[in-house]
Amino acid sequence: MEEVLAFATLLLPIVLALVELIKRTVNMPKAIVPAVSFAVGILVGAIAYPFSDMELVLRLWAGGFAGLSGTGLFELVKSRPGTTK
Repeated sequence: MEEVLAFATLLLPIVLALVELIKRTVNMPKAIVPAVSFAVGILVGAIAYPFSDMELVLRLWAGGFAGLSGTGLFELVKSRPGTTK
């Protein structure tokens, strides 16, 4: 579990940058930004294969953690009106 959290810490800046890029280029409702962040985190975790010897499942967990921590877990259930961009 410690490896997953350490890897999530390394993935977090990458996930944050990608989500911010998506928010600035795509007009989407603010309510789905946490879900997009979670999906980007999982994708980055899967793509990070050459940088880690962890199993795929553990990398996906780390990416999911990075995505959720990027937007804040509480934001998944919070209602936010408006759009990005």
